[in-house]
Amino acid sequence: MDYILRTNGLTKMYKDKKVVNNVEMHVRKGEIYGFLGPNGAGKSTILKMILNLVKPSKGEIILFGKEVNGNNFETLKRIGSIIENPYFYSKLTGRENLELHCDYMGYHNKERVDEVLSLVGLLDIEGKAVCNYSLGMKQRLAIARAILAKPEFLILDEPINGLDPEGIKEVRSLIKTLNEKYGITIIISSHILSEIELIADTVGIIKNGKLLKEVSMEKVHEYSSEYIELEVNNPSKAGYLIKEEMGILNYKMISENKIRIYDIEKSQKLISRVLIENGVELESICKKESTLEEYFLKLIQEDSYAAIN
Repeated sequence: MDYILRTNGLTKMYKDKKVVNNVEMHVRKGEIYGFLGPNGAGKSTILKMILNLVKPSKGEIILFGKEVNGNNFETLKRIGSIIENPYFYSKLTGRENLELHCDYMGYHNKERVDEVLSLVGLLDIEGKAVCNYSLGMKQRLAIARAILAKPEFLILDEPINGLDPEGIKEVRSLIKTLNEKYGITIIISSHILSEIELIADTVGIIKNGKLLKEVSMEKVHEYSSEYIELEVNNPSKAGYLIKEEMGILNYKMISENKIRIYDIEKSQKLISRVLIENGVELESICKKESTLEEYFLKLIQEDSYAAIN
């Protein structure tokens, strides 16, 4: 397997607190890897360790087949990144910010500035000061800066955080283009699961510094299933009717007033009629399909249950 990134036993301690716990991570060349977890789960700390911005307490990071340490700057030059909030010289234009970055990086191909501005859709406003950019425009400029030196590997930490729907759509399209057209391997961390589901090939799910699972989106979709979800005023009576009157055994109470029926052979019309005729008030009924969000929540809940027991 051709991995751009592997970590072995990656651990980070701050005083007596273990914020990253024995993480074994695998990112294949050419894929988009969605790094998922709640805020504070350890995503940013791991990405900073990959970039040699934070030193691990123990464990190793293998990039392009070489262990990351304080001396392999040439390896790190093959990576572009956005970590947390991107900062720019706000009174300078987008072009000027990128030209300064070229000077700082010792990257002397300034014709590349036009290429990346065009790629991220900012070429027409290259003369506008960054202080007049919208949040979405700043994120696109940050991606332009991250890909300026033609990296093979791109690390994006919450790049869609705070964006409006149009901005999210633009960044999503840009990420797919960078991966599919230019062959860049990408890690994108996020807690917005619905967006990751649209672009990722593989997801890694982390909680409290522990990597719970790495799984392909293909496998996640195999776990997907259709079901009928209904909201009622009397779930115990509804459960009795579902089982005894309709002969449905594959159902589950998921909250105090919601029931999921996994036997979709019975029509919504039949279920509604039986419940209403027997005095159960039906607030809503609809057919749904399980998603990455449901897979994620199930995994998180199972881990919490295991920790308690």
